[in-house]
Amino acid sequence: MTQREAIFPADRHALYEQHGYSAAIRSGDLLFVSGQVGSRSDGTPEPDFERQVRLAFENLKATLSAAGCTIDDIVDVTSFHTDPENQFGTIMAVKQEIFSQPPYPNWTALGVNWLAGFDFEIKVIARIPASH
Repeated sequence: MTQREAIFPADRHALYEQHGYSAAIRSGDLLFVSGQVGSRSDGTPEPDFERQVRLAFENLKATLSAAGCTIDDIVDVTSFHTDPENQFGTIMAVKQEIFSQPPYPNWTALGVNWLAGFDFEIKVIARIPASH
């Protein structure tokens, strides 16, 4: 049976402990990353929407890095949006910077009415490189 291993970015561990979940779980060669939001270091939401999206990706990269992964190891993305119709242009511009060339990961986007004060959240599944 494959063992689960909790993964935490170095500077955010207390935030996850406070809320009782792991930043990511490694199971075999897969990494299941919990939803990442555009939170500042104190856990509060970044008020500027574009900056919040960018910060969510920065937080995602830190979690991936803690497991020896990069953005290029992502195979599946689920994102959550509080106002998709009005946010889509900003999100797509940032997405094109992050995922600039094929092959692109699978992506499912969902409109939601609540994200605990945030307006964007992203969760992913990544394949952990063989060297880790």
